Amino acid sequence: MSILRRLAVTLVLLPLLAVSSWAQDYRVRAGDVLQIEVLEDATLNRTAIVLPDGQISLPLAGSVRAAGRSLAEVQADLAGRLAPNFASAPTVYVTLSALAERVPSAPATPRLSDIYVLGAATTPGKVEVKPGATLLQALAQAGGVTPFAAKKRIQLRRVDKSGVEKVYKFDLDAIERGEAGGGATRLMSGDVIVIPQRKLFE
Repeated sequence: MSILRRLAVTLVLLPLLAVSSWAQDYRVRAGDVLQIEVLEDATLNRTAIVLPDGQISLPLAGSVRAAGRSLAEVQADLAGRLAPNFASAPTVYVTLSALAERVPSAPATPRLSDIYVLGAATTPGKVEVKPGATLLQALAQAGGVTPFAAKKRIQLRRVDKSGVEKVYKFDLDAIERGEAGGGATRLMSGDVIVIPQRKLFE
């Protein structure tokens, strides 16, 4: 064989060898699709998806654990289970037909809700809170109220889907003393908390 022909054959075989090496090292995962071939009995040939519990199923072999094993290990296990049904050890091939869809492992960052605090707050303005945050938590993020706040007349203003504004009133003094509820009211994005100024003799 000429040098050029040997070089051409080598270039063709290198990708195949790389794929073969990768296949040997690959560990099967739930959701992968395996192609199973039994040379001695074509009726056993099939495509099998690895179930969430890591198992695949094949007639005469039953359920076989595939997840976490190499293709060669799954192949050997199937051949061993099928052997009693044949006069001689069957020839079994297991190849990877499709990879399971990989889900990103990083958790999604929860979307924050925009709440607006007006009036006698230490830091009025837009406050970004986590979904499910309460009235008291939003006030805390705004730095609380100033000494001039009319704590008995706190308002929560909310516009519903039809565009109608509803006003809810809270007595922050009573909430802080534990004599009234309302502090655990869950906020929605777009809510406006109004903290009026105290009147002269309030």
